[in-house]
Amino acid sequence: MRSFLIMLALVVLAGCKPEPPKLDSGLEGYDPDLVQTSRAACLKKDGRFAPAGPGGGLICYENTRDANKSCSRESDCEGLCLARSRTCAPVKPLFGCNEVLTDSGRAATICID
Repeated sequence: MRSFLIMLALVVLAGCKPEPPKLDSGLEGYDPDLVQTSRAACLKKDGRFAPAGPGGGLICYENTRDANKSCSRESDCEGLCLARSRTCAPVKPLFGCNEVLTDSGRAATICID
């Protein structure tokens, strides 16, 4: 019986594999899984993880809860208040140049690359 237990222990231990070592880039805060981590966090909040701006970096686009709601100033919206339609933007962030209403209700052009 004792030899059986020893063999069983050896079989169990043989099945243990050490965890592969984490690659150390030497850069503090570097996360080699950043894209996958960011994508998972984005999808968890019902966002769309897609290229953005002229550089094409990946970003999380989130639908706003007040999309197309009437607005007269920035604070009326979760995202931006669009000046031309006077409605809340359907998504955030909103890339490109857009006429928006500021918190004081004045029209201004904002460009986000």
